[in-house]
Amino acid sequence: MQTAGAGTLLEAALTRENLQAAWKRVKANKGAAGVDGLDIEQTHRLLQTTWPQIRQALRAGKYRPAPVRRVMIPKPDGSQRELGIPTATDRLIQQALLQVLQPLIDPSFSDHSHGFRPGRSAHDAVKAARAHVQSGRRVVVDVDLAKFFDRVNHDILMDRLKRRIADTAVLRLIRAYLNAGIMDGGVVVERQQGTPQGGPLSPLLANVLLDEVDKALGARGYCFARYADDCNVYVSSMKAGERVMAWLRTLYGKLKLQINEAKSAVCSALGRKFLGYELWVAKGREVKCAVADKALGNFKARIRQLTARSGGRSMEQVVQGLRPYLLGWKAYFGLAQTPRVWRELDEWLRHRLRAIQLKQWRSPRTIYRALKALGASDAVATRVAVNSRRWWGNSRRLLNSALPIAYFDRLGLSRLS
Repeated sequence: MQTAGAGTLLEAALTRENLQAAWKRVKANKGAAGVDGLDIEQTHRLLQTTWPQIRQALRAGKYRPAPVRRVMIPKPDGSQRELGIPTATDRLIQQALLQVLQPLIDPSFSDHSHGFRPGRSAHDAVKAARAHVQSGRRVVVDVDLAKFFDRVNHDILMDRLKRRIADTAVLRLIRAYLNAGIMDGGVVVERQQGTPQGGPLSPLLANVLLDEVDKALGARGYCFARYADDCNVYVSSMKAGERVMAWLRTLYGKLKLQINEAKSAVCSALGRKFLGYELWVAKGREVKCAVADKALGNFKARIRQLTARSGGRSMEQVVQGLRPYLLGWKAYFGLAQTPRVWRELDEWLRHRLRAIQLKQWRSPRTIYRALKALGASDAVATRVAVNSRRWWGNSRRLLNSALPIAYFDRLGLSRLS
């Protein structure tokens, strides 16, 4: 662990090469403006004249970060998630610090931790969970922490961070970021706890705090997988699971964190949601992955938003608007081993697009001419045109021959199956 004197790590963070790499990452991540109202390009122009003063303040320990801007992000279940958006300047400084600190701190983390770490992903956590269940541990202790990022205790976090690095200049700067407060409705609210999501440093700081529980679980030989504040421990019986849950309440309590009892449980690992996935047992007793029901519901809700039957868009524009979401969703849920579900989602999506196409053609005469131009028989074109207002019912099997899978392939629609 780092033991150099004060300022050594800070100087490494402020080197030209490290700052250039940090700015490249901040720019690639884009992101909204902070409380100063400056976007990436505006900040870049400002820093060309103000950076020497900022760098001097950082070295002297006198730099004061701006408060973060509160943004509430709607969640599919109707609730909201709070984000704290730092200014682009503060994102640059945090990213520069992260690039120096992560190589020092990350190797000390538990192998069971997969969130926000180089070379690791949610897929690794899901694979680990599947392996634990395949080994016979069919009971999961599913722990959800109540508003974790809002309840991180600053003093405890800084104490755990001091055990890993000894650079007082960096520790002082991180404390300044924790104490910067959050702007809500034009008023700066000071915070004694919490590390708002939205800053580059927050995930690393979260892992620093939660690693203490990881190490305790590992010391007792438990099989578990953690991704950020989602932790699943796999055991062989309900009785063992209840013991682990009681112990975890104590461990998290020492960190002044609280388990969300409504969302946490000791239950069968099969069918329990973890990072959008759930596990099931196929023939031959092989444990496989599937997309959880809630994630499927969220997918359909988002598709309905993206394909609302209004707005005057052409079918080509609708499909192009879908592509980024479909590609990202398919990449994230690529571990799912349920071909039938993928086929059904594809069929449902094409059905919805056919209904949109009919509504765009609208009048019986236009529908008839368009279907004939696409090669539909006179009988099919006539029947669909006669029932022109029944968009959803008309877009079932009858329309498949005129608007087949190949039609949507040519438009660039990504298939899930």
